[in-house]
Amino acid sequence: MSDILRYHAEQLFAEELEELKKQDQEKRPQNWLLSPQSVVTYLIGGKLKNGFEVTPKYIGSKRLMEIAVATLATDRALLLYGLPGTAKSWVSEHLAAGISGDSTMIIQGTAGTSEESIRYGWNYARLLAEGPSRNALVETPVLRAMQDGKIARIEELTRIGADVQDTLITILSEKTLPIPELNTEVQASKGFNVIATANNRDKGVNELSSALKRRFNTVILPVPESMEEEIDIVRRRVESFEKVMELPAEKPAVEEIRRIVTIFRELRNGVTLDGKTKLKSPGSTLSTAEAISVVNNGLALAAYFGDGRLNAADLAAGIIGAVVKDPVQDKLVWQEYLETVVKTREEWKDVYRACRDLA
Repeated sequence: MSDILRYHAEQLFAEELEELKKQDQEKRPQNWLLSPQSVVTYLIGGKLKNGFEVTPKYIGSKRLMEIAVATLATDRALLLYGLPGTAKSWVSEHLAAGISGDSTMIIQGTAGTSEESIRYGWNYARLLAEGPSRNALVETPVLRAMQDGKIARIEELTRIGADVQDTLITILSEKTLPIPELNTEVQASKGFNVIATANNRDKGVNELSSALKRRFNTVILPVPESMEEEIDIVRRRVESFEKVMELPAEKPAVEEIRRIVTIFRELRNGVTLDGKTKLKSPGSTLSTAEAISVVNNGLALAAYFGDGRLNAADLAAGIIGAVVKDPVQDKLVWQEYLETVVKTREEWKDVYRACRDLA
């Protein structure tokens, strides 16, 4: 039994990547593991000619994935943009796994991310002992990706300060990284590109400069279009979590997942599914990712403090925690929804009681 909590995509789906590589008859860009067509199959899923089943990693528009993959086959970088919880990081990881066979060249953008985190740094002990040299240089994920012809990933680009963001301009336009201290440069190998992610809720935090925006092709990842699509995403991710964590609990009934997704979609959209009742929306995003977390948390409660079967009481705390981020405004929104919608649904009496007891 492995003690690794979370494998990288290329490790977890190594068999699928290997099978796709064997069956791949299309032209591959230099240094790509798979052809663009096979990368899309890896993301969307499907059955290969020999009957091998590739599981879907992204449930949604195939065309969006085709646009994303085609972008990475050009000299334009890719910006995955959208609400929190719309699988931007998940898609970024799997794109890198399918194209480079390596999703680990990643920089996490924060307010404290410096130029050295993107370009290169120095081993100061060696720098003092030897002076500026290649051995004293500390390579960043971007620099390594340039050398190896792989995909570099930058998470939460708009969290990085504008002056640091612009460090990418030369890298993306000239495909080179100057190292003036050594009077040299690193030129990108074929296959190198950058995938960045950004939340539209962060708009205005650190806006991208127009020069940097021009270097990216933006693909907006939407929230799941249909109820069934969102339920399928939650079900698949929860089953994966349950397997890794080895929880002593039964698989959650689809009906329990449906109730969570219904609550989130109604509050997110500000109207009940039948369109008859308008609702106030809370300040939280109530994304698919949060629905997955609510079910996972409920499973842990059911496994260790219940009878191993997920029920309304196990889900109630997670639902309230996801909805009520502001203890004043969001609480009023939730109580109104509980009394006007949940209470009136005969088959949701258990949800109403469990949530009311915690309210």
